[in-house]
Amino acid sequence: MQKDEILKRMQEMMEELFDIEKEKVTLDAKLYEDLDLDSIDAIDLVVQIQKETKIKVQPEDFKNVRTVADVVDAVYKLTSNESK
Repeated sequence: MQKDEILKRMQEMMEELFDIEKEKVTLDAKLYEDLDLDSIDAIDLVVQIQKETKIKVQPEDFKNVRTVADVVDAVYKLTSNESK
């Protein structure tokens, strides 16, 4: 899965899960400040990512995630490692 594909899917997930307009889900958008996610939302997002990727996500994989770009990078890294 390429980063642009991950971003597109992230935009779809954010709209489906949290009613956030796709246009607001940009790489530099901050999850908590710009998109108004809270810690429960973050858990819901990780659960959805696990369902979509079929990869077990460890808490340390997402502990430093603050922006959409951070999530895209983390998912890219996880899916790249899984395909090796």
